[in-house]
Amino acid sequence: MIIQVSEIMNIPEGVKSYKFPLEAKTFAINGCEYEVSQKDDVTVRLTNLGSKKILVEVKTNLTLVVPCDRCLEDVIVPIEIDTAKEIDFSISEEQRAEDLDETSYVTGYDLDVDQLIYEEVLIGFPMKVLCSEECKGICKVCGANLNKGECGCDRTELDPRMSAIRDIFNNFKEV
Repeated sequence: MIIQVSEIMNIPEGVKSYKFPLEAKTFAINGCEYEVSQKDDVTVRLTNLGSKKILVEVKTNLTLVVPCDRCLEDVIVPIEIDTAKEIDFSISEEQRAEDLDETSYVTGYDLDVDQLIYEEVLIGFPMKVLCSEECKGICKVCGANLNKGECGCDRTELDPRMSAIRDIFNNFKEV
């Protein structure tokens, strides 16, 4: 949703609130799309701070379905968004770029709330998603989920740095 910020800038110390449903059905992160299984309404509050500065407060909750990093089973990941950003409209977009101001959700006097929420999801996205701390993952040989039981495959991994020594031992076995 795009909100025209110029409306609130004309009202000194003005406050305007919005409430609308989150439109996103999926979130694309790192080349993968994750389903949004549950989402609350988005609450946006704009406050005119004067001197062409606006305080943007955004609150919502959503739940993503993300595969476990070890066994690929679906995991429910709740993400709470409660952020406040101060935006200074007296500086130009070029000055924002020079100052490394990460406000890609502001274009002119338009505020893209969906882009702001997307960036907050990126910030709140966990580094590693596990179905449980004891997750055993999948077998590297046959791909079976080891949480459901052993598959019987030989998963012995040899250190490649020791290959020269193994070759010496193997050569002596042949004699």
